[in-house]
Amino acid sequence: MRFTLAGLALSASPAFADLDVAFIEGAPKDRFELTFNSACPLGSMPVTVDLAGSAGALIFDTTGQGAGVEVYQPFELVEGAERVAESPRVSDGDRKITLNIASIAPGQVIAFTIDVDDTISNRQITVSGSEIAGARVIADGNSAAFGADARAKVQLPDCMG
Repeated sequence: MRFTLAGLALSASPAFADLDVAFIEGAPKDRFELTFNSACPLGSMPVTVDLAGSAGALIFDTTGQGAGVEVYQPFELVEGAERVAESPRVSDGDRKITLNIASIAPGQVIAFTIDVDDTISNRQITVSGSEIAGARVIADGNSAAFGADARAKVQLPDCMG
C-alpha cells in the first residue's frame, strides 16, 4: 500500500511546460518559431518578443521608410495562425511583438516572419545569434533571454491547474 501511495504522489507532481523560441536569420524574411513542449495543453496567454535588451539594439523593420535599412518585411503569421487570437499590429522601428495565444497543445508550433535589423553594426540587415542575445521572450509573466545561439526557453508553471 505504501508503494501505491508513493507512486500516486509522484504521478500527481506538477507537469512543467516549456516554450522554446528560435530566431532564424533569413533573406528576405527573418523567422521566429515558438514551439510548445509539454505534457498538457495550455489555454490563452500572451507571448511577447522584446528586442529592447538585444546586443545589436535590434528593431523590427516593416516599411521602406523609417528606422530600418534596405529590405523590409511586414509581420506575417506563417504557421499556427489558428492558435493566435488576432494578428498583432507591428509598426516600423518597434522592438516588441505580443501574440495573444488562444490555446496551444503539446508539440504545436506558431511561427511568424518579419524583418529584423540591428542599429549599431555595419551589417544592419543581417542579424547573428550574438546580436539577438539579451532580447527576451515573456510568456504569461515568465521570461527568458535569447542566448548567442538565437534561442530562448521560457519555463512555464505547471499545467495541471
